[in-house]
Formats: sequence, structure tokens, C-alpha cells
Amino acid sequence: MLAGLLEASHLMPLDALPEGVGAHAGAAGFTGVLVYLADLGRQGLHLLTGPGGAPPGAERDIPIEGTVPGRAYQYGRLTPAAPAPGEAGVPDWWVPLVDGTERLGLLRVRSAHDDARAREDIDRLAALLALMISAKRVSSDTLARLTRTEPLNLGAEMAWNLMPPRTYADGRVVISASMEPAHRISGDVYEYAIDGPLIHLTLFDAMGHDTAAGLCGALALGACRNSRRQGAGLVAKGEAVEAALMEQYGHRRFVTGILAVLDTRTGELSWVNRGHPPPIIIRGNRWSSHLTCPPAHPMGTGLGLVSTVCRERLEPGDRIVLYTDGITEARRPGDGEFGLERFTDFLIRHHAEGLPVPETMRRLMRAVLDHHDGRLQDDATVLMCEWLGPAPQDTRPAALRAGLPSRDPATPGL
Repeated sequence: MLAGLLEASHLMPLDALPEGVGAHAGAAGFTGVLVYLADLGRQGLHLLTGPGGAPPGAERDIPIEGTVPGRAYQYGRLTPAAPAPGEAGVPDWWVPLVDGTERLGLLRVRSAHDDARAREDIDRLAALLALMISAKRVSSDTLARLTRTEPLNLGAEMAWNLMPPRTYADGRVVISASMEPAHRISGDVYEYAIDGPLIHLTLFDAMGHDTAAGLCGALALGACRNSRRQGAGLVAKGEAVEAALMEQYGHRRFVTGILAVLDTRTGELSWVNRGHPPPIIIRGNRWSSHLTCPPAHPMGTGLGLVSTVCRERLEPGDRIVLYTDGITEARRPGDGEFGLERFTDFLIRHHAEGLPVPETMRRLMRAVLDHHDGRLQDDATVLMCEWLGPAPQDTRPAALRAGLPSRDPATPGL
């Protein structure tokens, strides 16, 4: 099965994936495989179909909240599925579809066998399909349309194609990001990058809520990335972003942001604040610190304030949280802001409940949207990085924390 799929994958467009899987899965005793992918807002799972359309009786759209497959997605567990009509005794499984540690969606697999070998084969099939989908999604409008529940504005179109995947883990760190409104992003952008023992973390918030804000965010991210890859430090990266903005817009546009580096060998976090809400450190499930650092001016204003590099020594298990003010200032008419205290309490409480980091981020954004009656007036973005320790650990615990599948239904994904 795997050899056949791998050989076919080189010339297989994404549209042909459902039929291609069906043609090869029988070699492992799988009599039916359906591919469901999560939408941008991570609120639903949607069936990937080929030219032949959906198989008879297959659900096209499945909510994540309140459903069995939704729980398999949230907790990263291999989960039994209710048998199809007339198929009693034929085991069906919901299988997390994960690329590295990024949750793409689920497979529904019907197997002629129900034993340990069949479950291993299911895991391997899911791993290969996740790699195939990730490799082809950049060039696939089929996938882009499937994962959008409404049209994207131009800022969102640019941002989602510029930023790295929303989840990463490697045994030293677990990183996860969330953005809303997913289809109408204005000027928020995030980035993380791995450079040997160093983890670069960046969050920008461009002024305004129009297409120009999206252009500013894209320019800031490009300038930061370009200067970093030429060896620039934190202060120099901020200056490169300011120079690019000033050249393009004069003093008409600006971007706030946090530029940070985590040294995984020592746990030292270094950062520069360019007119942005400061980072938060969450320690254990009881304590958080709102880090202070003299802020320099927003990039693009040319005010000439000195950028200060501030430092904090972390402990293993500490979580660094970068966010934009759209999170804390979200409010519904006649009600108070979501607020910094509610924000940090939400993160601490849900992490203590044993949720994978990406699922905590997903639920946070749902809570922010609910607080704002489903319509945000500003971008709301969070980037969280958990430092696990100075050396790569056994990757399985880190992977589970990031949401990789567990065969044991008693394992809560931690």
C-alpha cells in the first residue's frame, strides 16, 4: 500500500488523491478511506472529493464541536467510528491526519481487520497522506477552496501564504499560533524559525484594517525574514523593518511588534518591543508574569527611540505568549473587554485540563469570538511557545502535547 501510494504520489494531483488512496489501500485490507480536512477557522471538517464526487452516504461537512470525529481531531486520538448502515462488525476508525505536528484533519478508515497490525498500518497511511497533502497544498486551489468557509479578503490571502504552519514541535519546543478573523485578517502576521539551538519568534500588527495593512504586514515580515537570514540581531531586524516601511510609505504607515529569540540550550529569552503589548510568561498552572521592557517606537514612525534588548531566564515547561491587542480588547456592545486577566486565566486553565497546545489555541479563539458575538473589529492573534528543556527529548511526549495521535483512548494527548 505505502510503496504504491508513494510511487504514484509524484504525478498525482490533489484532486486525484481520494481515488488514488482507494486504488492502493486494499493491499492493507482497507475497504474504504475518506479524507476530511479542517477549515481555516478550525470549526469544521470537510470531505476531500475527486472527480467522481462523494461516495454514497458519506458526510461532506462535520462540526468539530460536539461530534465523535471532532473529539478525535481535538485530542489527537485514534477513535472508533459508528459503523455504516449494513456494515455491522466491520471496524471503522477516525484517524488524526497530522503533518509533523500540524493538525490537517482526519481519515475515516474501514478495515477488514481489527488488530494491532491493522492499527499500525492505519497510522502509517495517515502519516504518508499528511505528507502528500502538505506537499501539494501550495499549488492546489481545490484544497484552498475546501478549507474556506467564506471568501478571504486580500490581507488574509497574502498572510496565510506567507506564514509558517500554525503548529511545530521538535522535542525542545512546542509552538502554536491562532488568528481570527481567519478569513478577514488585516495586518497581523506571525513567524517562527528554527536556527540550530535558536528559536526565532516574531509577531507584527500593522496599523489599520484595510488592504494597505495587509501589505504593511507582508512587507514587515519579508524585511524581518530577509535581515535575519543575513545574520541580523534583534535590534537590526527591527531597524530593517522600519527602513523598508519608511522607504515605501514615508511616515504614513507603521507596524508594532515583538521580535524574540529563545536559546534552547539555556532557556534564555531575549526580545525587543517595538510599541507592542509585552510578552507573557506562564509558569506551571498557577503563575504568570507580564514581562516589562522599555518599548521603542513602532516601526515606520521614525521617532528615533533606542531599542533595548531585554532578557528573561525560563524554566523547562514555561510558555511564552505573544499576542496582539485584538485579543484583550475584544468586546461586545455594552460589555467589558475580554481583558488580559481573562486571557491568561483561559490559557492556564485549559492547559491544566490536559489539552494539546493547538486545541487550547483553537478554544481560546472560539471564546474570543463568542465574547465579541462572532464578529471581531480587529485582528486577534496569539503565538505560544513552550520550552521543554535544553536538549531534544523523546519526541513522543512533545508530539502528543502538540496533538499527534494516540492509540490509547485513555491518553489525553499530553
